[in-house]
Amino acid sequence: MTIKTTNNNLPGLSGEGGLSNYLVRIKKFPMLEAKEEYMLAKSWRDRGDLKSAEKLVTSHLRLVAKIAMGYRGYGLPVGELVSEGNIGLMHAVKKFDPEKGFRLATYAMWWIKASMQEYILRTWSLVKIGTTSAQKKLFFNLKKLKNKIAPRSEGDLKKEHVNEIADRLNVSEEEVVSMNRRLSGQEKSLNDLIGEDGNQWQDWLVDKSMDQELKVSQKQEFKQRKNLFEESIHILNDREKEILYARRLNDEPITLDELSKKYKISRERIRQIENKAFDKLQKCMLNAAKSKNLLPAS
Repeated sequence: MTIKTTNNNLPGLSGEGGLSNYLVRIKKFPMLEAKEEYMLAKSWRDRGDLKSAEKLVTSHLRLVAKIAMGYRGYGLPVGELVSEGNIGLMHAVKKFDPEKGFRLATYAMWWIKASMQEYILRTWSLVKIGTTSAQKKLFFNLKKLKNKIAPRSEGDLKKEHVNEIADRLNVSEEEVVSMNRRLSGQEKSLNDLIGEDGNQWQDWLVDKSMDQELKVSQKQEFKQRKNLFEESIHILNDREKEILYARRLNDEPITLDELSKKYKISRERIRQIENKAFDKLQKCMLNAAKSKNLLPAS
């Protein structure tokens, strides 16, 4: 089942006003309360109601635009990033399961980012950024690490900074130097205009009203899920906890090889324990959420 009607009814990025006009128009779509979002998602999933799917999509267009701003430093048209992100949003709506207990924005964020990143990688492949997972990780994390390690540096990085980034991302020092040079000079000024009406990027970014409700709902959801996690983690034994933390909850996940050597079991057995622990924890958290009435009633 597709969402062709929704796709056709999305506000266009072309025409008079371009991106500036588009950003103004999408603010008119209201944010959804949790219960309304749940009912719309159920209507789309169970009955294929396109109007419900369309409302889910349009209420999250501001999220797509906000995420697109975060990728403006790659020197690509933000309008095209928004279009790619909207495709990711529609995939998210299509696959969203309201029974899982979290909001659509949380789920859709990963689909939106994935669509934008794939577009960026396709475009930048013209300059051969590389296609290995490590090189992709370098491409999308270099700026963040650079800002932490050497926030005011310009041009080439110092050798010690190159070494640290290469070590953290598991790439060669030459790749770090090369990628830094390719990405340098691509930053878009916050004072650049986004249309012919004089609006600047910073006017959009500092608009607190754009996603205030989204931030509140996400903060509340995060707190609830954190509490559910802490209450449910006891369901796992010590080995399951250690492997789950090592594989899914660390900033830098530990490899199957390392855990295999530590526990003296096969890599496949580590993978099985990881998946089983995750499923047990997820089921326990879902049951706890239902018992606390944290899920909207169907």
